[in-house]
Amino acid sequence: MPGRPRDLNQLAKSIVDITTGEAEDGVSDSKRHPSKNRAGGLKGGKARAKRLSRKQRTEIARLGATARWKKS
Repeated sequence: MPGRPRDLNQLAKSIVDITTGEAEDGVSDSKRHPSKNRAGGLKGGKARAKRLSRKQRTEIARLGATARWKKS
């Protein structure tokens, strides 16, 4: 966690300050990477499926089904 104190007591105080609104976190939502948000995760599978051909999707599904049935 860059920008936060390494000392546990100082870290605890800074967390309390952020929680109570006395201080700001310093990392805004606009600076965060989109794939670390829930919305990024929701887009991933659909975007990947759109990029793959039908044959590739079929092969991936076949491998997945084989792996699932192999476990039991």
